Amino acid sequence: MPGADEVAAAVRAGDVRAAARLMRDLDDARPGAVEVMKLLYPHTGRAWVLGITGNPGSGKSTVVDALIAHYRKQHKRVGVVAVDPTSPFSGGAILGDRIRMQRHATDDGVFIRSLATRGHLGGLSRSTSDVVAVLDAMGFDLVLVETVGVGQDEIDVVAQAETAVVVTVPGLGDEIQAIKAGILEIADVLVVNKADREGADRTVRDLTTMLELRPADARTGAEPVEIIRTVATAGQGIGELAAACERHRARGRDGAAGSDDRRRRRAEAAVREHVLDAVRRTVDEALAARAELVDRVAARALDPYSAADELLTAITGARAPR
Repeated sequence: MPGADEVAAAVRAGDVRAAARLMRDLDDARPGAVEVMKLLYPHTGRAWVLGITGNPGSGKSTVVDALIAHYRKQHKRVGVVAVDPTSPFSGGAILGDRIRMQRHATDDGVFIRSLATRGHLGGLSRSTSDVVAVLDAMGFDLVLVETVGVGQDEIDVVAQAETAVVVTVPGLGDEIQAIKAGILEIADVLVVNKADREGADRTVRDLTTMLELRPADARTGAEPVEIIRTVATAGQGIGELAAACERHRARGRDGAAGSDDRRRRRAEAAVREHVLDAVRRTVDEALAARAELVDRVAARALDPYSAADELLTAITGARAPR
């Protein structure tokens, strides 16, 4: 079995099989994968990470597919991380996004990885940041991260992406209001996809009004949020979308307001996620070893608060804060 140094060297050399195995090991939390990532981390930070989120049915996968084609024409190597819903039966990903991007499957300049959410909230998978880092270390020019498409809760994409694209479509009606808070907080670029449909003009007006109605303190010093119309199935507006994303990226490079804070928040989110993941695993192992504790709670012989105190004391020697 190859050592961490050997695997890291293979990934940096662009070995697709080595990278795919590492991604699988990271997603499955297998021993040794983290040691490889420690070696790869100093060689990351070069890829442009572009997040794509939005409503279910808005055409996110089609937008991603069109963006891949656009960037490949520019001879850029493109990595894609598509987060799919977890099957309640198998626990795996549905892989619907891979099916939609099938035309790029034989392109050596494109690497598409589907991940299951596995119950992780926020639209992304637990191992998303790790897979993005592997693609970065492999030398991909940009990495597109497509979220699962569950609506307002998909704010984790900001922690992963340098540029966050929110996709919506005409005809959503009240659903625009339902995602308003998320849009105002996370969107760097707004996309009205399927813009050949009736109601596209109204959707653009609604989004424009929503941006104008942001509190004054949110508008002061904030980067402009462009609204782009696309018909992704026909490739219309994709060049304009890519240009808007590039303008946002350039502003970050030029030290636009908040760009340093955003980089720090991304780093903080990465550290927090790995800490929480380690804590979750520790708690799961402790619960498995203390099955009688759960049985007592189920039998109403012990309350869950005292059980939590007892479990935490066994793990850390400290009681749970109340």
